[in-house]
Amino acid sequence: MSTRRDFLHLSAVATAIGALAGPAAAQAPDAGPGRAIPPPPGGNGLRLVTFKPDAASAPRLGAVRADGRVVDLVRAALPGFDPTAMVSLIEAGPEALEAVRRAARTGDGVPLESVRLLAPIPAPTRNIYAVGWNYLEHFEEGQAVRGTKAEYPAHPVFFTKGVNTVNGPYDAIPYDPMVSTAIDWEVELAVVIGTRGHNIPEADAMRHVFGYTVINDTTARDMQIKLHGGQWFKGKSLDGHGPIGPWIMPAADLDPSDLHLQTRVNGVVKQDASTKQMYFKVARIIAELSHGLTLLPGDIIATGTPPGVGNARKPPEFLKPGDVMETEIAGLGTLRNVIQAIPT
Repeated sequence: MSTRRDFLHLSAVATAIGALAGPAAAQAPDAGPGRAIPPPPGGNGLRLVTFKPDAASAPRLGAVRADGRVVDLVRAALPGFDPTAMVSLIEAGPEALEAVRRAARTGDGVPLESVRLLAPIPAPTRNIYAVGWNYLEHFEEGQAVRGTKAEYPAHPVFFTKGVNTVNGPYDAIPYDPMVSTAIDWEVELAVVIGTRGHNIPEADAMRHVFGYTVINDTTARDMQIKLHGGQWFKGKSLDGHGPIGPWIMPAADLDPSDLHLQTRVNGVVKQDASTKQMYFKVARIIAELSHGLTLLPGDIIATGTPPGVGNARKPPEFLKPGDVMETEIAGLGTLRNVIQAIPT
């Protein structure tokens, strides 16, 4: 196993799926990759997943019910979209989504712990869009580290993460000390675009949202700050450094205005905030990003991280092999990723 790609493939195959006792529990560092976390109790929001029922099966779409069972949309044989591709469902529009809702209510399901969840969109065709400095406190903690004092930007600061960063909600995050030893955490709400748009007015922006998911904008701080001229792309785009999921909740099922975000490392809370603290709200982000730039169904936008990142701590704290990083947005879902050293 000589390449990072080999590592990602084999660690994904080895991912263990099982029940987790509670959202604050942390897996022992030697216990291997993360395990599936059941949906939050209560609520009947639709949870759309990409999953594999077993190691030999191809990925397909599913709907996770409130009782923690997964309805296989390939078996449901719904018309109008490809049941193996999330973007196909997104492009199919409201009628297809309503058909999935009916299938989720009436179809047979298998236990969540018996399947392997992938990222909801495992292989995006375009980079993940991301917003920097969207929480004032995070902007201020960054200025303290940099020793600068600047005015807060009047417009969102955008960058992208390469598609190679996408990782499963419970898969291992590769750690290669020859590349970086300053791997940091960043919990973020991610927006999934539902309909094509260009120069979208802010008043119409929310109509273009298909749904929401959880992402951790895992970042190599040494690359971001010290190398490559201080630009962000490379430090944000290491392979596997973008766990996302565990599912997408449709926009009609979730209000993004006041969601509790939290990052935990080995059970210790590192970030603890609410999306109500976002300076640029979802509608503003979409309007500004689409100005002169066409957004397409399935595009993913990470909306920024709150304060509490490791690089701003005194002394700085970074992830190391064996650490378990949990990324939670209450009511939406939790990622659980083990930091795993690449074999030499």
